[in-house]
Amino acid sequence: MASESNKMGLIGLTTIVTVNMMGSGIIMLPASLAQTGGISLLSWLVTAVGAMCIAYAFAKCGMYCNKDGGMSAYSAEAHGKSSFFIASYTYYVCLVISAVAIAVSAVGYLEPFIPWLKTGPIHTFIGVITILMITMFANFKGPKITGQISTFTVWGIILPVVGLSIFGWFWFDPSVFSAAWNPHHLGTGDAISSGIALTLWAFLGIESAGANSGAVDNPKRNVPLACLLATSFTAIVYIASTSVIQGIVPNEVLATSNAPFGLVYSYMFNDTVGKIVTGLAVVACIGSLLGWQFTNAQVSKAAADIRLFPKIFADVTKDNAPIKGMLIMLVLELGLAVMTISPSLVKQFNVLLNLAVFINMVPYILSLTALEIILRENKVSRSEYFNAAIIGTLAVVYSMYGVYACGQDAVFYGTLVTLFGYIFYGFIAARDKNAALAAAK
Repeated sequence: MASESNKMGLIGLTTIVTVNMMGSGIIMLPASLAQTGGISLLSWLVTAVGAMCIAYAFAKCGMYCNKDGGMSAYSAEAHGKSSFFIASYTYYVCLVISAVAIAVSAVGYLEPFIPWLKTGPIHTFIGVITILMITMFANFKGPKITGQISTFTVWGIILPVVGLSIFGWFWFDPSVFSAAWNPHHLGTGDAISSGIALTLWAFLGIESAGANSGAVDNPKRNVPLACLLATSFTAIVYIASTSVIQGIVPNEVLATSNAPFGLVYSYMFNDTVGKIVTGLAVVACIGSLLGWQFTNAQVSKAAADIRLFPKIFADVTKDNAPIKGMLIMLVLELGLAVMTISPSLVKQFNVLLNLAVFINMVPYILSLTALEIILRENKVSRSEYFNAAIIGTLAVVYSMYGVYACGQDAVFYGTLVTLFGYIFYGFIAARDKNAALAAAK
């Protein structure tokens, strides 16, 4: 346990949570949002409030539930062992989908350097699977190397996005922004819903917000406050950066771009600067992919350690890398890349994004609905319970809205994937029952 003098303060924790959220999630969103128009920026306002409620609720769960498993452990407090499995399973599937989506983003930003990638969907597919394989193999050396690379590379997207949010206004043209506001003449409600899944994608990862509570000074105050401050700052940067792009790059150009942040810097300065930013984004994508792939390998390992996943996922090398589990994950990623191949990178990215967001809402809702029982078990004060329960309920309602906003296809296929998980759990439950009966004899 860290000594009081070594514990992290509010500013340090806020910085860590901010960096964790601001990875590659934003990298393709300006192009995706531009397909609706500038009016979809209103989605950021709704998502910012929803994300702050989710971050606060997860911070409370992390403070009072110290069991291994994160969201899966939270959900089990209210819904039992089956929900631990389903939360782990759906989160695992979500991260597989997210890995492919990030690889698609990286290929989009690589195209200015390797034009061959955009000459056909097969070439794009080759680029996607190559990136997935390279980053997966790089993870074979264990968590230390992965952590060092990811911590450094994430700044490749954070710095350009924050820089654009601050300095891009010098190039902002209100007439360009006005022309991009609502080109398809959508109703306000429809426009907001069209961007909810996209904007929620950018905040995925806030479930890890309370993971460092044991190393924080005055965690009851600083953990929730850091989560709210980090989420607020991230939302401001996201809203500012995507708004600025809409006022610099014409909407019809932005909507078809495979590298929107590189494109806007080309408009602001020149092609050389644009390519530098594009290169930094590629580095950030690869670093983010490294981190998420290793995280997913650890999720499956944790489930295997308690016999909820096949034991092959728990096998590790001398470098503490679950290579067998990683190879299984790579096969799933390659299969998904084949199934979602599309002539348009933006279209492929959006399909993956909507599916990932829907599936990730399953463990979100399972774990967030356990907040009240976690608080009861820890005998918190009446006022703390009341405030957290209200905010947690709003987080669940927003998560359900996120499900609705993903669209019928994502909900249909995501539901099938989720229900398929119960087939696996049926075998696990039967195995455990047989073991219990044998032990009772």
